[in-house]
Amino acid sequence: MNVFTKAKPEAANRYHRNLTIGADFKLDSTRLFALPTRKENKLRVSLLESSWMMQNITLRDINAPSGNAINIGASELHTGRVEGGRFRKKMAINGTEFWLSETDSNARISYAEMTDIYSLGQSGGFEDAMNAFFSQAYALDMLRIGFNGSSIADNTDPETNKKGEDVNIGWHALAKDFQGGKQVISEPVSLGESGTWKNIDQLANHLITNIIAEPFREDSRLVVLVGAELAAQQRLKLFNVADRPADINAAQMATSSVAGRFAFIPPFMPGKRLAVTTLNNLHIYTQADTRFYRAEFDEVNCEYTHSYLRYEGYALGDAGLYAAVDERAVTLVD
Repeated sequence: MNVFTKAKPEAANRYHRNLTIGADFKLDSTRLFALPTRKENKLRVSLLESSWMMQNITLRDINAPSGNAINIGASELHTGRVEGGRFRKKMAINGTEFWLSETDSNARISYAEMTDIYSLGQSGGFEDAMNAFFSQAYALDMLRIGFNGSSIADNTDPETNKKGEDVNIGWHALAKDFQGGKQVISEPVSLGESGTWKNIDQLANHLITNIIAEPFREDSRLVVLVGAELAAQQRLKLFNVADRPADINAAQMATSSVAGRFAFIPPFMPGKRLAVTTLNNLHIYTQADTRFYRAEFDEVNCEYTHSYLRYEGYALGDAGLYAAVDERAVTLVD
């Protein structure tokens, strides 16, 4: 089943209609307000500062609610010569499709909890503390959905889908749908001394040399994203042999390197997933002028509420620049 089937006619198009047909989209101007460009930029800066990874992925404002991602500056040869004329190179456009949809973030605390925070903090620091918390929470949610999102539901279920699986279609799901899933290994593989691959170093090297598009394989920007469960299993084995300096794997893990590339554990990525890409290949798009923001004390419900409504979606700048092993395919063995 194509993961986009439900997204296009239902959740995505519904919100776009609400934005363009004023009668269908009613706002209480005393509570909810649109952010002008200057304020949108401040919000973007706040989100960027809330997470190291957010500073390195691509956050982009766009005008269209759907289309194809374009990664400017593909890592291919653009230099040569032609006798009697000029050398010409067509810019590659290999980005995934995207559909933006209504995305609503909200967090609230009770009046009693507010008083506790006031009693512990400094005068006038409450709003700053709340803004810092909400910015970080929203940024982490964006990453959580990027790594785990697989569908767009009209009514999301955060109790069943605790990682935002039904909020939007994230990067891994986009890669699995790209050209028959050629960028993601979904067939069963085992990892361990007696497995298909002895360690994540070998598996990551396979992703780079066989699945990442050839022009990118020597790109110094490639990083290895390691699921926490894989890292825990591999680190235990490496520490057990850490007294053997000649052990290549131990030396690499000690410097956060896998297959000669910088490696780290991203927040909320499934524990047994392994992926290789560049961080700026991971895109989050927001439609310009769709941000609505609320920060107020709600007297009716006696609580302080923060909310952030926008039209948002995910894309890969170049699908050939993403390679992964799906977590459902991995079995850990001794």
